[in-house]
Amino acid sequence: MSPFRVSGRLVARALVVCVTAVTAAFLTVGFVGVERYGRNYWLYRGFPPPPDPVYVKQRGLEQRISVTSPALGGRTQQVYVYLPPGYDRHPDKRYPVVYLLHGFPGRPLAFLLTVRLGVVEDELYAKGKGQPVILVMPFGSTGTFTDEEWANGVGTGEDWATFVSRDHVQPIDARYRTVAAPAGRAIAGLSEGGYGAINVALHNPGEFRVVESWSGYERAAHIRSIFGRELQSVTANSPLDTLPAAAPELRRAHVYFWFYSGTDDALRVQNRAFADELKRLQVPHRYLVFRGGHNWALWRGQATRELLAVEKRLAHG
Repeated sequence: MSPFRVSGRLVARALVVCVTAVTAAFLTVGFVGVERYGRNYWLYRGFPPPPDPVYVKQRGLEQRISVTSPALGGRTQQVYVYLPPGYDRHPDKRYPVVYLLHGFPGRPLAFLLTVRLGVVEDELYAKGKGQPVILVMPFGSTGTFTDEEWANGVGTGEDWATFVSRDHVQPIDARYRTVAAPAGRAIAGLSEGGYGAINVALHNPGEFRVVESWSGYERAAHIRSIFGRELQSVTANSPLDTLPAAAPELRRAHVYFWFYSGTDDALRVQNRAFADELKRLQVPHRYLVFRGGHNWALWRGQATRELLAVEKRLAHG
């Protein structure tokens, strides 16, 4: 056998091995790239990560804690907290709290990573606008794709509204330097969280001074696993139905509603009706319609307006 033929075979074999290795590496990098893109999209919804601008010299601090809830049958839920800039430098100062309810499917950190409220808080502090607040973001279900509607369900240990209004408000007041009174608390949310914020507030009219709903709704979804096989709890969890009974206490407690819809959002019909009811019942409120749909672009684009609206109406520490 010719040595040249042997050499040729070795070269051919080497080329095959090389091509295979390169192809494998390309596919691996490709899969890694796809996984990384998917993960980044889930975290940021197509937006870039939210960095603080260069003029921000003090930043807030993100923390994660666990809260055990009797209303949830002793279940322990994750809660994320964003402490405002300067919190550790002013040990005698107390801060109002904004409780933020995510949508479905959703996660608490979307308020920091996608809506970028932490960056907005840092910016407002740097500019001397509004007032610093503690942002509290509970996880409102047993899983990212499990729908609980932030409502008290018909099952045992499924009182998610009570978890919000009692079981994690008390630990936050005990652990952090809060303005531990209704005048120092706000509840807000986007989409399903906006519905939850209004529904929780109407069932607890003396607990929160400000209520914000971003593209929320006021008719409970017909979900039998939450509201019963015969949907017997739907009316009791539909703000358009429960507002008249709650209105006198809302007025006495000076509760203020601030909410909005997008021009292309079908839920604006419910929001308009809710605004009309608030006006009829003389409950302080402001309803806005912004150009946009039911999406992250709208919620992110209104982040500064959302935070300023609530900060201006909460009591100082």
